[in-house]
Amino acid sequence: MSSALLREAPPGADRATVAPGRRTRILAVPEARWAAASLVLFLVALPLYLAGAPAWAWGPLFAAVYASGGWEPGWAGLRALREKTLDVDLLMVVAALGAAAIGQVLDGALLIVIFATSGALEAIATARTADSVRGLLDLAPATAARLADDGTEETVPTGQLSVGDVILVRPGERVGADGRVLAGSGEVDQATITGEPLPVAKGPGDEVFAGTLNGTGALRVKVERDPSDSVIARIVAMVEEASGTKAPTQLFIEKVEQRYSIGMVAATVALFALPLLFGAALRPTLLRAMTFMIVASPCAVVLATMPPLLSAIANAGRHGVLVKSAVVMERLGQMDAVALDKTGTLTEGAPRLTDVRPLPASGLAEDEVLRLAAAAEHPSEHPLARAVVDAARARGLDIPPVVDFDSAPGTGVSAVVDGASVAIGSPARLLGGGRPHPASVVAAGLEDEGRTAVLVTVDGDPVGVLGIADRPRPDAAATVAALTALAGAAPLLVTGDNPRAAARLAEEVGITDVRAGLLPQDKVAAVQDLARAGRRVLVVGDGVNDAPALAAAHTGIAMGRAGSDLALETADAVILRDELATVPAVVRLSRRARRLVVQNLVIAAVFITGLVVWNLAGTLPLPLGVAGHEGSTVIVGLNGLRLLADGAWRRAGAGSGL
Repeated sequence: MSSALLREAPPGADRATVAPGRRTRILAVPEARWAAASLVLFLVALPLYLAGAPAWAWGPLFAAVYASGGWEPGWAGLRALREKTLDVDLLMVVAALGAAAIGQVLDGALLIVIFATSGALEAIATARTADSVRGLLDLAPATAARLADDGTEETVPTGQLSVGDVILVRPGERVGADGRVLAGSGEVDQATITGEPLPVAKGPGDEVFAGTLNGTGALRVKVERDPSDSVIARIVAMVEEASGTKAPTQLFIEKVEQRYSIGMVAATVALFALPLLFGAALRPTLLRAMTFMIVASPCAVVLATMPPLLSAIANAGRHGVLVKSAVVMERLGQMDAVALDKTGTLTEGAPRLTDVRPLPASGLAEDEVLRLAAAAEHPSEHPLARAVVDAARARGLDIPPVVDFDSAPGTGVSAVVDGASVAIGSPARLLGGGRPHPASVVAAGLEDEGRTAVLVTVDGDPVGVLGIADRPRPDAAATVAALTALAGAAPLLVTGDNPRAAARLAEEVGITDVRAGLLPQDKVAAVQDLARAGRRVLVVGDGVNDAPALAAAHTGIAMGRAGSDLALETADAVILRDELATVPAVVRLSRRARRLVVQNLVIAAVFITGLVVWNLAGTLPLPLGVAGHEGSTVIVGLNGLRLLADGAWRRAGAGSGL
């Protein structure tokens, strides 16, 4: 679908028409409307039925439940029959109708509601995935300013750009195509592609990517890739390809369902037809066959699986983790390898001032250096400037007004503060290429520690160096340790940031395997290498650049507060409160849910087998058969609901057992 989406945009097409930013509403999905209708009708009919109201009061309501929730899976099952396949959904509809035929209307209605809801969830997930892929196209601008050989400017759709074209990217505009800077300088925010937390200075010879945002300075860029082959377009293709491989039902399960369906139908028909051939009475034969249909129906098996997983989903949701489906909740516990993004995942995703180093020759204290720097940076919108100003405010420093403020892309800012000329910027640019200065030594030390060094000068004389870094989350080290224990191996750090900053963070949080400077396709390759080795990889990330890896992983988790829309839609689960420690907690909860599923399947199998054998070998009274069937359903349902308790989450967070 990705290539089709890209081709859908004709020259000059309206972006809002081609790639709408809005998400599909839940009730806009037909399956969701039918499921909601069946659930509402069931909830209205249930108290009337239990209260002993006359059949005319609850009968039409239950009939409406069957019609609204059962027609779609029933129709799908009939279409499957034409392909010589017996669909388990059709079997459930038949079982529900069979239950109603012998008076067990409530059993059948419950089956209908469960299966209608499951189909709705799958349809909604499919629609939201399509929305997210279309929304990604909004990152690339619809038009670009192409420069002719004579210097004239022409606005053209980005789809018409060709390799070798030269485009002009003004401040505040997004780059129209992958290419290389020919002239000009600016600072480009390319977090959508590389995940770097800070804008990167770009000058002649530097590579830029489509969809990244030029913050300051005009750039002349020579197009080096066709728009359909840009990094952002490849992200769309990779998300599509990886998402398409995540079928909700595995082949083994499909075979089991098929065999069970065929066996149950054949047994029911035989149990009804054979005795009639030997002269048995119609009514008791029909009663025995319908009793078999009731006790052999997989109602308890369905409830054996869903309540533990749905309870775990509900509990995780109350604690800030959105798990998108029961399939995802089951997969989370299967992981045995972890890949973590850096910026916005292990770190807070915003630069913070970490060091203020006054130079001895300046005679200034830390607070005075920071006060001057904050005053000069105050008018700037650069992320580094905000970090300096926030640090000064946190210390309660008075920030004086400035005059003659000036900002030079890729160099820094300057202003007059209290009558003195204050400049802030890159040490290499402000100090020039002359003899070594003590400030260079301080700056080099900070950079060796993985920080960004910023020099402060007053009237041309260096007075101090500031260190700025993206801080690790407070729970990052503990989370890495917990994930190491759960996976049996230390997590892999995959980041588009520079190797020095990545190595410093990895050392702080306890990661030894670091892959830095990665583009989105490189992250996917790292995940696929683990998958080819037989590992089930859990990927945790937050940006557009993480989306392909999230889609390619066995399970993907996105950080929700600062995560991109595509990452949130592509991921299987979302950490809504940005509490990294909830990642190992939800993995433990998943494993507990899977253990309860196994327990419930054993309970259901014992009941179904015992009742079926009794019905075949002797005479199982219908009330007793229904009581046994309903009893097993209640037992497995209550067992699964144990995970609704807050204590289950606390134990998962602490790493203890149930």
